[in-house]
Amino acid sequence: MSRLKIFISVLLFAFCAAFMLPEARATTLQKPSGQVLLTVSGAITQNNAGDEAAFDREMLQSLGMHKLRTSNPFETGIHEFEGVLLRDVLSKVGATGSKLIAFALDGYAVEIPVEDAGKYQVLLALVWNGKPMTVRNKGPIWVIYPVDRFDDLKDEKYSARSIWQLGRLVVQ
Repeated sequence: MSRLKIFISVLLFAFCAAFMLPEARATTLQKPSGQVLLTVSGAITQNNAGDEAAFDREMLQSLGMHKLRTSNPFETGIHEFEGVLLRDVLSKVGATGSKLIAFALDGYAVEIPVEDAGKYQVLLALVWNGKPMTVRNKGPIWVIYPVDRFDDLKDEKYSARSIWQLGRLVVQ
């Protein structure tokens, strides 16, 4: 076999491995350099802290920031929230489950169906009315549903899923 044929064969194999096989596309998450705001564990394929995926603010923001103006069952009026889409976080960690257990820093926990992430474009808000969220104002992360875009989100079960001071997600 000529060197050119060998080179082409190797190149073709590398292309197939990199772009066609899901296992070959798997990437390792970078390690956080700042304070960890969110950890994701459970049924995930990507991690950077043992069997968990840890995210600092910069890592979350690198997933792409989105703005959402909506009312909220816990605050009067319309507010502007900015953050990352829950579906993007789940995609980044290679989540394979059908439900999430979301834990607040104070121990509150709630179950969120994974399907909500895509169906409603659920936001993990980091900024509220132009100001970065802190623990004192429901941060550092608040799960925000686009209440004004879907009538069914006015139901109390979605209010319960709008967990603030989010610190951990467990994928099941």
